[in-house]
Amino acid sequence: MEKLMEIAKKVSDKVEIYSLEKTENGIVFENAKLKDIDSKLQSGFSLRIIKDGKLGFAFTKNLIDREEFVQNALDSLKGGVEAKFNLPLTKDLPKLQTYDPSIETLTNTEIVDECNRICDILSPKTNGQINLYAGSEVDKIRLINSNGTDLSTESSFYYNYTSIMYPGGYSSISRVVTYKHFEKTPDECLNYILNTYNQASKEVTPKGGKMKVLFLPETLYVLMWRLWFATSGKSLYEKQSPISERLGKKIFDKKLTIYNNPLYDRMPGARSFDDEGSPCQHFLILENGVLKNFYYDLNYSNKLNKKSTGHGFRSAAWGGDSITIKPTPFLSHLYIKPGDKSFSELVKSIDRGIIIAGALGAHSGNIPNGDFSIGLNPALYIENGEIVGYVKDSMAAGNIYKVMKKVIAIEDTFYPAHSGTYPSILFDNVSVSTKS
Repeated sequence: MEKLMEIAKKVSDKVEIYSLEKTENGIVFENAKLKDIDSKLQSGFSLRIIKDGKLGFAFTKNLIDREEFVQNALDSLKGGVEAKFNLPLTKDLPKLQTYDPSIETLTNTEIVDECNRICDILSPKTNGQINLYAGSEVDKIRLINSNGTDLSTESSFYYNYTSIMYPGGYSSISRVVTYKHFEKTPDECLNYILNTYNQASKEVTPKGGKMKVLFLPETLYVLMWRLWFATSGKSLYEKQSPISERLGKKIFDKKLTIYNNPLYDRMPGARSFDDEGSPCQHFLILENGVLKNFYYDLNYSNKLNKKSTGHGFRSAAWGGDSITIKPTPFLSHLYIKPGDKSFSELVKSIDRGIIIAGALGAHSGNIPNGDFSIGLNPALYIENGEIVGYVKDSMAAGNIYKVMKKVIAIEDTFYPAHSGTYPSILFDNVSVSTKS
């Protein structure tokens, strides 16, 4: 990387080099039987240069010809993308515990044994199809720039995603556990999946209408995607945020506090710096329903005369290879503060309503406006505080600026889920349609 830096500095004003090395092992069980084992090693480099106020970008999976790599970045300057931001000089960051060396000795055999253990526990107690995805991962990131920043981090992950599927489709009750090292999936997690599935094993066809709706952690990303968009510096700059003038004002129910915290290293993947070398921080988005902050990367903070909040990440809501993505404002470590109700207490408090256990079409609807319209995959119907069955061919729709003002209660524990770490949240008066 140092040699690449020397070459790039000679032909540009500012240089940033990002490298990623990823080692992955994955195990797939289908219908309680081993289906696939996969191991792979990936690495790559991203190069950003700034010359005469314009941005050049190139990436490669194999750094063979450095001169050609730099030339590719120079050629991309023809696109005329404006880049007037400065690269940071970042030092003396907090020390985070992101890597557990025991992950290096974890074998696929041990992961398979754990999956078999889970299947042996669940199989005698349910008629549903048991699927598992489990594996380990080690990520090594290094970032250097022409301003003197030289940062690196190493992270270890172990995950186990367990689901019980309903017949005739892809809907399921599921939960994932994530650690920095191998741990057995707790009985509490397995019991939740098993009991929830078995209580809702019968298909039912209730009437639709306005009702109480419990979003599980696994489905809250539907709402969070809309909030990401609205609070992003990119959306502010493009004048697409519906809450651009609402800073310091109450926009959601007072029970909701939402924050981004890459420094929380009890969870895997903690970061002290973002993918541009800016320091990360505990960052409030919403406190007791009040909008507290917007978030920025280097580019959009410069455009709006703000300071980067350390949210420049090579990520996207729809996924993608981070090496091929330029940094943009992104909430990479999002949390919702837990409440004071257990999951069973939330269910018992519902006279008539549904649990959204899976969502289809989360990207549909007018995201900039906060609208959503999703297929429920599945919905679990509740009557008089009891789960009575699952519902096929149902939908829920609404707008987050209305729905999230009507929080009844929040679960007292949060869980790793798609795009964040969340508790279950019970909302009132949400529109649900069913085939009946």
